[in-house]
Amino acid sequence: MSMLGVVHTSKPPEIDAQGAAGERTLLDGLRCGDEQAYAEFVRLTHSRMLAVARRFLRRDEDAADAVQDAYISLIRAIPSFQGQSSLSTWLHRIVVNACLMRLRAQRKRPTVPIDELLPQFDQTGHHARSVRSWTEPTTDTMGADELRRQVRECIESLPDDYRAVVMLRDIEELDTEQTAEILNTTPGNVKTRLHRARQALRTLLEHALATPHDETGQR
Repeated sequence: MSMLGVVHTSKPPEIDAQGAAGERTLLDGLRCGDEQAYAEFVRLTHSRMLAVARRFLRRDEDAADAVQDAYISLIRAIPSFQGQSSLSTWLHRIVVNACLMRLRAQRKRPTVPIDELLPQFDQTGHHARSVRSWTEPTTDTMGADELRRQVRECIESLPDDYRAVVMLRDIEELDTEQTAEILNTTPGNVKTRLHRARQALRTLLEHALATPHDETGQR
């Protein structure tokens, strides 16, 4: 969904330029409780993981706490790490999980029922209300920061299950199987939720972008 391209995305970074050999050395150090290995691991991954957390959590303090929780969880689980993914990919998933847990615990923003945002059809199978052609918003019509804010606010107003799947698939760019694993659901459910979430998000964005703002950014 190209409208989400305005929200910064990134793949989990590889740990360092030394490749697999360097990662194995770090992993061995972490498993042995080597403080220098832990400090190096944090140095190489912290800034990128904090950026991930900030895409989920508005307050910097919450993002920092989620990343700290993720490092603690990783160290506790390191003896069971099987090496099926890179350390940085594994940490990325743990950070995302930590953020989702915090969002579930602190959800205060009102959400819009998903069914109200989906296309409605009459008995003949035609749209029950008029459907406008989607016009891709550009930074020529509004500032990049304002457009990013609009998209983020629309994502945040989605119900939790749908918001999470949009964040994981379209923002964090995880695949369907990875998303299903994190959300403890099936790939089929992920595909269904993502389709419905994208439809709902389009409706929200159409309304938000059609609503004029004054010079202070207030509707």
